Amino acid sequence: MEEKLKPVAEAANFIEQIINEDIESGKVDAIQTRFPPEPNGYLHVGHAKSMFVNFGTALRYGGKCNLFFDDTNPSKEKTEFVDAIRADIRWLGYDWARECYASDFFDTIYEYALRLIREGKAFVCDLSAEEIKNTRGTLTEPGVESPYRNRSVEENLRLFTEMKEGKYKDGEKCLRAKIDMASPNVNLRDPVIYRILHATHHRTGDKWCIYPMYDYAHPICDYLQGVTHSLCTLEFEDHRPLYDWVGITLGFSPKPRQIEFARLNITNTVMSKRYLKKLVEENLVHGWDDPRMPTLSGLRNRGIPAAAVRDFCSRIGVAKANSECEYSYFEACVREYLNAHAERAMAVLSPLKLTITNYEGEEELDFDINQTDESAGTRKVKFGKHLYIESTDFSLDPPPKYFRLKKDGYVRLKNAYIVRCDDVVTDENGNVTEVLCSYVPESHSGSDTSGIKVKGVIHWVNADTCVDAEVRQYESLLRDADYAGQDFSERMNPDSETILSAKAEPHLLQAAEGTPFQLMRTGYYKKCTEGGKLILSEIVSLKDNFNKK
Repeated sequence: MEEKLKPVAEAANFIEQIINEDIESGKVDAIQTRFPPEPNGYLHVGHAKSMFVNFGTALRYGGKCNLFFDDTNPSKEKTEFVDAIRADIRWLGYDWARECYASDFFDTIYEYALRLIREGKAFVCDLSAEEIKNTRGTLTEPGVESPYRNRSVEENLRLFTEMKEGKYKDGEKCLRAKIDMASPNVNLRDPVIYRILHATHHRTGDKWCIYPMYDYAHPICDYLQGVTHSLCTLEFEDHRPLYDWVGITLGFSPKPRQIEFARLNITNTVMSKRYLKKLVEENLVHGWDDPRMPTLSGLRNRGIPAAAVRDFCSRIGVAKANSECEYSYFEACVREYLNAHAERAMAVLSPLKLTITNYEGEEELDFDINQTDESAGTRKVKFGKHLYIESTDFSLDPPPKYFRLKKDGYVRLKNAYIVRCDDVVTDENGNVTEVLCSYVPESHSGSDTSGIKVKGVIHWVNADTCVDAEVRQYESLLRDADYAGQDFSERMNPDSETILSAKAEPHLLQAAEGTPFQLMRTGYYKKCTEGGKLILSEIVSLKDNFNKK
C-alpha cells in the first residue's frame, strides 16, 4: 500500500502551514508545484527566491516541481532565453520533474475558450486596448459594459474563428471573459483572455496568430500539469479571484490553489527583466552575464557560488509582505561562504618595489591555504631579495597610529620576516619608486626569536617570479539605495567597473579556470584567463565598502 502523504513536522513558513492544512483535510495526497518563468530574458537573483520556494517546497514534501515556460507572448520570447533559464536552474542546484510550455497546451486552451463562448461566458470585443482601459472604471466606480458584450453565441464563435484564421489585424478584436463590470476587483471586469498577435512563435512558428493572456492560461496550464499549489509572487494576489474563476467555471477538480509570497527586492539593484534588457541593448553593460548584473548568469560569471545564493534565499525566508533587503546582506552571505571555502593567495594591486639589501638567494615559505580550515594544509611560496608591496602600505608622512611600513619603521611581511625601512628611492617629482629595507633573520614567521614586536602585517609578491595580472573591481550598478521616482538610467554608477594592472604570485596563473581566491587583505576574486593573460575578477570585497562610501 502506498504511504499516505504527511504534513512536515515543523512548517518553515506560512506556505507550508497552508499545505499542511490541505494534507490534513484530505484535499491533496501529493504535492506538485511549478517554476514558471517567461522566456523573455535572463533570470535574475529575484528568480532564485522563486526557485527556492517552488523547488524547495516540492522537495520538503517529497513532491514534484515542473519547469513551466510561460510562452504566451511570442514577440518577446526566444529560444536563447529558454536555454539560459535551463542553465541557470541547473547551476543553482535544482532539477525539474517535467519540462513543459504554455504552447504545449495552446490547442486545449483554445478549446476551453470555445466552451466559454458557447456557455455565454466570453465574447468577442471590438474595443481597442485604450478604449477597454477607459471603460474599466476605478476602485470606487464600476466599469462600463462593452457595446459588444451581448453578441450572440453564434456571432462570437464565428468572429473568434475568424480571429484564429488571421482575418483581423493586431488589436482589431479580442476575446473577453464575461464576468462583472461592477466587481470591486478590477481584474474581474470582463478581462481580455485572448488577443490577436501576428508574430512568429519560437516553438509553434506561425500556427497561431491569437494568443491567450497569462491570467487566463495560468490556471488552465496549472490544472493540466497536475499542479496542486501554484506559488506566485505577491503582485498576483489581486489576480487570484480571476485564477479561481477560470478554474471553477471550467470545472477543474481538483482545482489548483494559488498562494502568493513576497518577491525579493534588493537595494542598489535593477530587479526588472525589462530594465536589464535595456542595459544590455544600450551597451551600458557587457551583456546579460556581465559580472555587475544581478542576473544568475552574471552572478555565475562573477564567481558567486550557487550554494551562497541558496543560503541567502534560506536566510531571508518566505514572507507575506514585500520588503527590501540590503545588498550588503547578500554580500555577507557570499563572503561567509567564500571565507570557509576559498583558497588564499597574494596579489599586489598598486605595486611598489621593495628591495631587501641584506638578503641573498631565495627560499620557499609555507603559506596557509585557508586559515579557517586546518585540513587545507599549506603550499610553498618563493621568497627573495626583490618584492612588490602595495604602494598604500608605505608612507613617507604617516598619520598617527600608522602600523604599516614607514621610514625607520618595522613591519612583518606575511608568512615571512620582519623588515625595517632604511631608505627610499624617489623620482624627479619626489615620488617613492623603491623602498630599501633590511630584514631580521631571526624573525621567520612561526619561529620568531627576534624579540621585535610589530603591529603591522602586509602582503607581498616576489618580483622575480610574479606574473602580470589584470584586476577587475566592481561596485553596484546603481549609485543610491533609494528609488526617488526617476528612471534607473539616472541612477547609474559610472564607476561600477574599475580595471587595474597588478602583480600576482604565479600560483594564481596555474590554478584552474574559475577558481575563487581570497587575495590577502584585498577581497575575493575569481581566476580566469583571456588570451593567456591572467584576469582576477572581483567576487566580493572583504568588507561592506559600498555603504561606507
